[in-house]
Amino acid sequence: MHPHRKAAAVIGALALGTTLVALTGPAQAATPSATPVASQTPKVLPTPEGDGAKGICKRLPKAEQRIQNALDRLNGPVTEAGSIARLQQRVNNAKAAGHTAIYNDLNDRLTYRKSLVPTLTQRQSDLNAVATWCSSQGLGTPTAQ
Repeated sequence: MHPHRKAAAVIGALALGTTLVALTGPAQAATPSATPVASQTPKVLPTPEGDGAKGICKRLPKAEQRIQNALDRLNGPVTEAGSIARLQQRVNNAKAAGHTAIYNDLNDRLTYRKSLVPTLTQRQSDLNAVATWCSSQGLGTPTAQ
């Protein structure tokens, strides 16, 4: 064997041995001395001093606008992305084309999207009551930033 090749082989063997020791070393060291997760003390948060009413009243206009935008989009025409009407048209197209898997997926999405309307409508009603309460408490409803 050529002397340079012999030296290269020895260096390669040493590197491989070092790598194997490095890979097995930390795993063995971590096992016996590692602290179990269950014994660690959980972080304790301070007790809230209020109900956050001031912050809720401050964020109210933005929340109302987000809900209104979502309802407008859901109730939009076939030409509006994200509308129930547009998704309904896609469901109809998939059924007419005989694409059963696509039809099933789109129909499930349509069912979920339709369920969003009453939920968002209820939230909108709840926010109206919160707006009335904020006004009565003098917290008002500042303009959205």
